[in-house]
Amino acid sequence: MIGAAGAHASWNVVDDVRQLFEFTFMVNALRAGTIVAVVAGVVGWFMVLRREAFAGHTLALVGFPGAAGAVWLGVDAAWGYFGFCLGAALVIAGLGTGGAGSAGGAGGRYSEESAGIGVVQAFALACGFLFVSLYGGFLNGVNALLFGTFLGITDGQVLVLLVVAAAALVVVGAVGRPLLFASVDPDVAAARGVGVRGLNVVFLVLLGLTVAEVSQITGTLLVFALLVMPAATAQHMTARPQTGLCVTVALAVAVTWLGLAVAYFTPYPIGFFVTTFAFAAYVGAAATRLLRLRTG
Repeated sequence: MIGAAGAHASWNVVDDVRQLFEFTFMVNALRAGTIVAVVAGVVGWFMVLRREAFAGHTLALVGFPGAAGAVWLGVDAAWGYFGFCLGAALVIAGLGTGGAGSAGGAGGRYSEESAGIGVVQAFALACGFLFVSLYGGFLNGVNALLFGTFLGITDGQVLVLLVVAAAALVVVGAVGRPLLFASVDPDVAAARGVGVRGLNVVFLVLLGLTVAEVSQITGTLLVFALLVMPAATAQHMTARPQTGLCVTVALAVAVTWLGLAVAYFTPYPIGFFVTTFAFAAYVGAAATRLLRLRTG
């Protein structure tokens, strides 16, 4: 297979690995991929636990109009990713959403919140198409926003991703224990004096930051795969929170590295490979768990 910079894949694994580290852009891609995989694994694990997949999916799609608007205005797409995702996270928080974190929510309330999130999603996509029409640039640029790219990642971008990821992980570490409590049993957590509403807002902001980071590698359409698939796979493998979190991060890093490696040797987008490997891991874990239940 022939991919980036004329790279040739072979049966010589050592030589193939050497090629991955031959160019600066690929080294930066591996660094950035590792950073976003770790933060996506941590935040994604809480997202799945809190049953906020729809909110995460909406924030993932919001990254597209943000990046498209930034490109139209002639500024770095990263500003659009972070600006729109954070703004949408605050809007969703204002709607009162929170999945497991919404103490005492009835079915009708959840339906109303889901409808509100759907409205945000629809409006964001409409804005994205408008910005693309106003920009009138090459379609290839739009494909990169939607499906991701590992080309052209600079040292400065890696540093920005690292700083944002570090800040997000520090916040998760600070609120992790009460956040876990509020995610598992929000009613009891609220009764014990845990600030469930505040934790909802904090987590959605963290989710917005994470989505903005991951979108720059996988693209806005496939960012959700890295957020939900490793965490969902880990849930099939273990019920222990600490073990599940570690497994989620390990899976996220593994599928990102594999996706980057395969994308390097092929002309196809990285997002497809990351999603495919993550899906294969999920299917394998689900099948293994089902087999154990039937034979146990």
